[in-house]
Amino acid sequence: MSSVPSPRTVRLGMDFGTTNTVVVLLDAQGRPHPVHFSFPHHAVSETCRTLLCLWQEEERVGRPVMHEAIGAAAIDAYLEDPAESRLIMSMKSYLAQASFRQTRLLGQVMTLEMLVARFLSCLMRTLQIDPATVTATVGRPVHFAGEGADDAFGEQRLRDGFLAAGFGEINVALEPEAAGWHFAQRLDAPATVLVGDFGGGTSDFSILRFDPAAPRRAEPLGHAGVGIAGDQFDYRIIDRVIAPALGRNSTYRVMGGQPLPVPAEWYASLGRWHRLALMRTPQTLRDMADVARTASEPEKLHAFMNIIDEQQGQALYRAVGAAKRELSTAGRTVLNYVHRDVHIHREITRAEFESWIAPDLQRFDDAVGMALERASLPASAIDRVFLTGGTSFVPAVRNLFDRRFGGDRVDTGNEFVSVAEELALMNG
Repeated sequence: MSSVPSPRTVRLGMDFGTTNTVVVLLDAQGRPHPVHFSFPHHAVSETCRTLLCLWQEEERVGRPVMHEAIGAAAIDAYLEDPAESRLIMSMKSYLAQASFRQTRLLGQVMTLEMLVARFLSCLMRTLQIDPATVTATVGRPVHFAGEGADDAFGEQRLRDGFLAAGFGEINVALEPEAAGWHFAQRLDAPATVLVGDFGGGTSDFSILRFDPAAPRRAEPLGHAGVGIAGDQFDYRIIDRVIAPALGRNSTYRVMGGQPLPVPAEWYASLGRWHRLALMRTPQTLRDMADVARTASEPEKLHAFMNIIDEQQGQALYRAVGAAKRELSTAGRTVLNYVHRDVHIHREITRAEFESWIAPDLQRFDDAVGMALERASLPASAIDRVFLTGGTSFVPAVRNLFDRRFGGDRVDTGNEFVSVAEELALMNG
């Protein structure tokens, strides 16, 4: 009688973020490989938006069955039937909030752990991985979001969500510890390190004491965060370049009255990926058509409507992101976006871009100062600075740290996957 071989253990690192989730797999030789997510009608990406859509469908016996979709597919599922589905965002933000125990969705009582588990189960099905075969190292922030956050409670709920999703083994590591893990492997003496982790929607600055001889390799000393990151820089470009081309400065009239500004909330949504996608509803498009009938620049509003209706948001953001990345290495670039009758061809200089993001840079600088204050350390006490995430490649961001700490103490990691990659390597 032959024995059935047990399935091979899958080792992975996961950066389960408020805005994006990143997964990195280790191969048999211990080499990391970022996972690529592919959803219908959307570009392949190394990140999956941390979104969950739930809806019910009747089975033959007449009993409703709950279904789910994640990432970009969650937006599509929600828009198919907004009245009968629920879109859940920012699950991680509530993990450490004891006041949020459960909610009622589509007639069912669901805990936050159940929602996290549904997202993770769907994530693993998308990757065609049985979670029972997985040994995962998952990141958690030094301090979870929210007033009065209970960090131990937040970590336990994170673990419980993974366990409810059927994961075989769960290890939890501090996200800044993971970001600086490679650096820590080279240490032969203790060092104080500031880790700047720039995500899609949030940026965290943590000061840790790495000691290669200590049982716990990293001791948190101070932390501060701010609710802006790479998406905010994209928004600044969209606000200054794209929105005017789509009618933001237009006016319209109601029953021949005085000119009124077009609704500002449309252009606020233009700068946020999920909010733009959620505008593709019959009511919103009818409202925009009504305004366009008496608008001073109706062609621009019609162009905006076409971008929404034909789901051109991803293409638009790719053009904006390409211009932003080009400005990391060049003094000027041209933002090109073409769709039907919309032709946006605008030169942007790095100096211009830096003037747009100046308020955001100040918030980063203030947060770094707060982290130092909470650690009761001067900047001179920081031995190394490690920056990770796409925003860290923006020269004005790098210069902020160079000025405060000295360029010889500042290193950068991979653009998107470095935290998840280091989590995976910690798992190896």
